[in-house]
Amino acid sequence: MKTESHSINDVLAKNATSFFIPPFQRAYAWGRPEIERYFSDISRIIESELDDKQHDKLEHFFGTVVIKEEKAGFANKSVVVDGQQRLTTTLIFLIALRDSETEKLKKDFINQNYLTNNASSFQDKIKLKQVTKDWDSYRALVNKTEPNPGVIGIAYDLLKKLINEKKRLNSQVGFEQYIIAIQRMNVAVIFLDERPFKGEDPQIIFETLNSLGKPLTLSDLVRNFVLLNMESDKQSDVYEKTWHPKIEEILYENTSKFFRDYLQYKTASSLKVVSDNNTKELYQQFKDFVDNEFDSHSDFIKDIVRFVKCYKWIITEVVNEPISSNNSNDGIIKELLRNIFHDIKAEAFKPFVLGLLEYHQYALNNIKLSDETLISTLQTIRTYLIRRRILGLTQGENKNIVTLSKKIESLSNGNASMLELLTTMFYRLRLPNDNEMKNTLTSMNFYEGLKQYSKLILGKIEEYNTKVAVDFRNKKVTIEHIMPQTLEDSWKVELGEHFSEIHKTYLHNIGNLILTEFNSEIGNKSFEEKKRKLVTSSLNYRLDVINRNTWNEDSIKEHQLNMVKWFLSTFPLPEEFKEKANWNTQKIENTSFSPLDSDAGEMAEGNKPVELHINEDIIKVKTWQDVFIKFLKYQKDNPAYDFEFILDNQTELFRRDETIIKWSSLKELIDAKVELSSRYKTFSGKVWDKEKELHDDLLFIHINISASNCMTRIGNVMQKFNMTENSVEIKLK
Repeated sequence: MKTESHSINDVLAKNATSFFIPPFQRAYAWGRPEIERYFSDISRIIESELDDKQHDKLEHFFGTVVIKEEKAGFANKSVVVDGQQRLTTTLIFLIALRDSETEKLKKDFINQNYLTNNASSFQDKIKLKQVTKDWDSYRALVNKTEPNPGVIGIAYDLLKKLINEKKRLNSQVGFEQYIIAIQRMNVAVIFLDERPFKGEDPQIIFETLNSLGKPLTLSDLVRNFVLLNMESDKQSDVYEKTWHPKIEEILYENTSKFFRDYLQYKTASSLKVVSDNNTKELYQQFKDFVDNEFDSHSDFIKDIVRFVKCYKWIITEVVNEPISSNNSNDGIIKELLRNIFHDIKAEAFKPFVLGLLEYHQYALNNIKLSDETLISTLQTIRTYLIRRRILGLTQGENKNIVTLSKKIESLSNGNASMLELLTTMFYRLRLPNDNEMKNTLTSMNFYEGLKQYSKLILGKIEEYNTKVAVDFRNKKVTIEHIMPQTLEDSWKVELGEHFSEIHKTYLHNIGNLILTEFNSEIGNKSFEEKKRKLVTSSLNYRLDVINRNTWNEDSIKEHQLNMVKWFLSTFPLPEEFKEKANWNTQKIENTSFSPLDSDAGEMAEGNKPVELHINEDIIKVKTWQDVFIKFLKYQKDNPAYDFEFILDNQTELFRRDETIIKWSSLKELIDAKVELSSRYKTFSGKVWDKEKELHDDLLFIHINISASNCMTRIGNVMQKFNMTENSVEIKLK
């Protein structure tokens, strides 16, 4: 085995060499995200080439190619053990470049140098022999004929579009610049030894290179990007004195999330949640931002370090260091941050509050956010979140709240208020008014429906009424049912002849609940016994109970009115917003969304689909199962798409390899695990025992998935097939 450094141009332009991709290699699989990153790398090289100020022109490391060379007559044949996705993409790019040109000389240059080889033993003298599945499509492109539908043709169309768009935007970018870019894209070429005793079996090498390992995190990639262009001494100095102690050592496993939220704040745009599946996509966005916004990586480091302490205050439940120099304000700010990010767990507001804290801690453009404005803004956010959570509203927050980041300067200088910002959004992002809250609180199952927030709400009501903080997070502080969950005879007498109906209607209603510190000690005791115990309570709630002679339907309704009144005072709106429609009534809200939207999963959960729009077709649907099945059926029935590719790449697209399965295999699974019977349906939407004609090749689709997972699966297919956001839309009920 030996390793050499070559440009991708030198690898592909060898006149006496042909390339063979062995059968153990997977078919071509790059989709839009990978191709757009590839073209972005080419564009950066071209921009460097055209920049007269850059004396050392940019080059790009394009990864590793593993080759085993074989003799084939007078020519050499290179077996591509690893790196075929890179080689194939470059050749498809060159075909697209050829077909974008009008000059015969340039077209012939690409054909003769990269695409064909007179010594090749492959059909039409083509230089690179693809795996069987891709061969016909690739050969068609080389020969300037229409390829079969599939990812090869999709990649060609996308690259040709990108080339033409680049030319339209910058007339300086032409054929020569693209060829120079290919000459400056470098690969590490590993040549395997042909001698069998060396143990360099191509299949074993391939398995080793593609074996499972822990993927790099976003923070790993950003750190490497920032440091690797520095001299080794400076790398060590920056890492040991700044990067590690001032970022990684403080944020630990939250570092990747920090980079995402920092970027969301800076760009005032929603980005995907960090996961192994989208790390490279987020990393590319991060790189582009740093390259465009900072003169040097050192400038970027100075900027981002400023945000670390602010982010730590957001993610740390109990903050010990001071945020404000005023002790009273400091305690209020810390409690509000804890309420928003730990009690309510509002991820959507992290980038926005990161920006608030930046303006609070550092003067930007001579503008600094005061303690008072920060506190009132955080209080409004808490009120917004609590009111929405009681109504079960979360949709749209992750995608839209971050866009308010661009308004922080206006908040800081007093030209806008948080209430104004939150009451001029779409209906689904509304700030619920007092009437909506009264109607919901008086009728809802408060105890079971708000388990995540109920102690926070009741704790803050108590705090408002007494002006004394309540440790509602303490496990000994519990929510007590006055009318108990199990009725004994004394309670049936207390409630009267309609005790069963009253119990069913009001058991978990806010009118039957208080906060106590007795840790469920008073459980099913009679009302008189409960009163005697509540006399010893230190919480104000006891007063609305112990001063009553009986606890019946009227008592519950009276307590309910008090609780609602206290709630509205604890999480208040100014007078002009109490009954107002607190959303922008001029905006017509779109009830359709794309599976590629960043909040697609959130939009799907809790809603019902009625129509699936694919290109010009409108398909009626009733469930998210329908959406997934009919989307796949469209791919299967439409010759413009490569359904076989979906079948061959299920693990990558769906995170499981038996999402679409033949009856011959499914019946074996059902024999071993009968509950799987209801988890698979045919394209007609039937489970196996409802299907009239079962045969071994009949396809079944796994449908036991959440609405969010449905969106992820469809989105993965769309990206792979370069389908635009508006090519697939789902209309909600």
